[in-house]
Amino acid sequence: MSPAQTEAAAREPNGWRPPSYWPFVLPALLVVLAIIIFPWAYTIWMSLHEWKVGSAPTFIGLSNYIRLPSDIRFIEAIGHTLVYSALSVALPLIFGTFAAVVFHTKFPMRGFLRGLFIMPMMATPVAIALVWTMMFHPQLGILNYLLSLVGVPPQLWVFHPATVIPSLVMVETWQWTPLVMLIVLGGLASIPTEPYESALIDGATRWQTFRYISLPLIAPFLFIASMIRMIDAVKSFDIIFAITQGGPGNASETINVYLYSVAFVYYDVGYASAIVVVFFALIVALAGALLWLRRRTHWNDGGDVR
Repeated sequence: MSPAQTEAAAREPNGWRPPSYWPFVLPALLVVLAIIIFPWAYTIWMSLHEWKVGSAPTFIGLSNYIRLPSDIRFIEAIGHTLVYSALSVALPLIFGTFAAVVFHTKFPMRGFLRGLFIMPMMATPVAIALVWTMMFHPQLGILNYLLSLVGVPPQLWVFHPATVIPSLVMVETWQWTPLVMLIVLGGLASIPTEPYESALIDGATRWQTFRYISLPLIAPFLFIASMIRMIDAVKSFDIIFAITQGGPGNASETINVYLYSVAFVYYDVGYASAIVVVFFALIVALAGALLWLRRRTHWNDGGDVR
């Protein structure tokens, strides 16, 4: 066949042929179906049944979902989750940004202190929880001892409903402020020196330099840090469970802790599955809102938000 005939044959419409890459895609597709889609489909199936460990499942339709709005502990758990998540995002963002500004300046032993500062992020959550549990002890804890040195009366910390969530947020802030610091530090390192030199010539103060130069230029990095911390804080479980188990009473019971109790204490698998589905929908809605906000927010070359 001549080259002209080959080109003409290639142009002729042929029947559908399976893509040549299917043998490579199919194994990955099967893995996704096995480890992601099937468990979720099975969870939704369980949520439509009344199923307690030791008894056969009974189909009850949407009864488990209808039960959720009247469940006081579930409603309170949502409130605790939102408060805990909001504080666990805002405080590391503030302190992490401040730490990044400090470590961005040059001073002796800066590298060593940077490494020391990020060490809490490397520790395991259970180990952190055990250490902070001892520190929170009303009689033997070092925190109350430090307060006594400045004349402040001892606090109950995680042993009182009014202070348990702020105390847990303190632990979360201590552990994850270094992560925000690293993200913002990368943003500060990418800023050219010319704007700072111009501000120095114009006689701008340090606060004015940060407010009108650094902060607008690191805004995209702050947004990324906020997204990472929000997703992590909403699903936080290990620190809370290891320190308080949701107590005192139900004062620190987030959705994850309540879900654990329903599934592994009361063995109500069907109702726990309904909570999982609703919790997953909440996370998807929150992530969608953050992504929508990210798409709606545009930064120009100067870092200004439009």
